[in-house]
Amino acid sequence: MLTRARAAAGRGAPVVTYTLIGITLAVFLLQLVPGLALTDRLLYAGVYSIPGNLEPWRMLTSVFVHSTGLIFHVLLNMYTLWIFGQLLEGLLGRWRFLALYLISGLGGSVGVLWLSDPRVGVVGASGAIFGLMGAFLVVQRRLGGQTTQLFVLLGINLVIGFVPGFNIAWQAHLGGLVVGALVGFIFVETRQRSRQALQVWLLAGVVAVLLILGLRFFVFPVF
Repeated sequence: MLTRARAAAGRGAPVVTYTLIGITLAVFLLQLVPGLALTDRLLYAGVYSIPGNLEPWRMLTSVFVHSTGLIFHVLLNMYTLWIFGQLLEGLLGRWRFLALYLISGLGGSVGVLWLSDPRVGVVGASGAIFGLMGAFLVVQRRLGGQTTQLFVLLGINLVIGFVPGFNIAWQAHLGGLVVGALVGFIFVETRQRSRQALQVWLLAGVVAVLLILGLRFFVFPVF
């Protein structure tokens, strides 16, 4: 399966992967501009899902900003995106890959909303990145590929998220991983041309459920 993925990635340039990396790095440089306060404008916290302070777009914009005090944060995420992006974009196609990345990022924000302090802001592409790994894991297993090394990689990264002092939003990792695996399962099970319409409807359903979950504080206010 890994060989097949690499072959697929070689059929054309992973334009979406390179574009996502380029946008993220450009945003990171803009975050360093004094007075622009771009990080504060784009980060996400649960408070932005509260009526009167509602800014739902932050659930996606936070994917493109990173901690400016930890340059390895953005570099590690972009390196991982480069690796899995080339493989998955070649396998899934550009639009499906982009959908996977963005929906996984949204899933990561939903995880933050439900599992963390709503007053704590988070940034980073980690939720989307874990979504890519989750999807690749599902695709590998469903198509008979080896997954042991990927399981180890996922395990290490998940454990790191719980290490005190690292200030890593494990909630985003978990949310992105679960949603990415679900999207990967949908892609595998509807890969036949005759099921493409069903694929679109299922993806729309996943997004709808995530948006509903994003309205948590309309139903269960915490303040």
